[in-house]
Amino acid sequence: MNRPDHTAPLPLLLVGVHGHGRSHLRALLPLAKAGTIRLVGVCDRRPPVPGDDLEGHGEVPYFDDLATALKRTRARLTVLVTPIHTHLPLATVALEHGSHLLLEKPTTPSLAQLTLLEDAVQASGLACQIGFQSLGSEAIDEVHRLVGEGALGTLRGIGAAGAWKRTSAYYDRAPWAGRRRMDGHEVVDGALTNPFAHAVATSLALARAESGAPSSLELEMYHAHPIESDDTSSLRLRTEEGTTLTVAVTLCAPDSRPPAITLHGDRADLTLEYTLDRLTLHQPGQEPRTTTHGRVNLMENLVAHVREGVPLLVPPERTRGFTHVLDAVRTAPDPRPVTAEHQEVYRQEGVTHRSISGIEPLVHESARSLALFSELGAPWARPAPTNTEVPQ
Repeated sequence: MNRPDHTAPLPLLLVGVHGHGRSHLRALLPLAKAGTIRLVGVCDRRPPVPGDDLEGHGEVPYFDDLATALKRTRARLTVLVTPIHTHLPLATVALEHGSHLLLEKPTTPSLAQLTLLEDAVQASGLACQIGFQSLGSEAIDEVHRLVGEGALGTLRGIGAAGAWKRTSAYYDRAPWAGRRRMDGHEVVDGALTNPFAHAVATSLALARAESGAPSSLELEMYHAHPIESDDTSSLRLRTEEGTTLTVAVTLCAPDSRPPAITLHGDRADLTLEYTLDRLTLHQPGQEPRTTTHGRVNLMENLVAHVREGVPLLVPPERTRGFTHVLDAVRTAPDPRPVTAEHQEVYRQEGVTHRSISGIEPLVHESARSLALFSELGAPWARPAPTNTEVPQ
């Protein structure tokens, strides 16, 4: 009887070879060189440009249809790096062809579709890992350890702050960029749900609320760029356990800085810069103590799960709390515009740069005080009603 070779490279198909797909190609290359995976094909509506060596992987077969690609390559792993409204249908095709999945975040554009994905994964008996890379950080376990030991005292809340600069080129890169809906599909490509999705998901993980529904949720969404979705937003929710959590983000800062999530206790504060896996403990009267932690590669974890049964780090159900936030964004009224008088705008080399006056200190004050933009007196902000009927 033939037995599976647990040392042979797992054949892998990449779906989405342009844009963010390039970063996946680069991330997969060390695994290919180590013999963990083998890129057996790429699938996209547009073929690679002639002579493309696919970030060092070399020439591989190209397909413009996923079902055909899976039949021809017999890939055991499929990486989906495609617009959010395509996630569920493409994931379903991959599962039907017997391929395990690494699905780029956000998971799905609605709670209803997340449930359908979970059902499809369970019925298939296959694995689906969601690409929230920050949830592989060992810093999260260290935060839980410190909180559990009482290093912070009583936790009064968690505040996240993200301030990045994105120009008009960011929104020109793809037809779905900055869209709420497109061609009858929910896209939900806003600051909270895509570029700062990790801020939301990681904050929920730190609160141990990544799989449940919040008990209440308040949301303020704005845009300075001429887009449908939000580029500047503040969110406050209360978890089922009663923890207050805020996320304040903008893509209209003068410069980009590492986002930070701070746990506020009555004895100390603890800040996680999740893109750096860096923790800083702030205790009154003492010098801040900073430690840097490792991060588990989600593809390596998926391979270990397929070969050895190691638990998945980010199965779809671990993103349910995040998807509650995404669903609130999806069903909320359209973001309000930030008027020109509150913006600084200039063009350089054919690209428009926009920043909202005073936005960076405002974002950090929101994370410190756990307050929404309207409560902090931002002249362009207006309060939004509390959503007390959060879907389960």
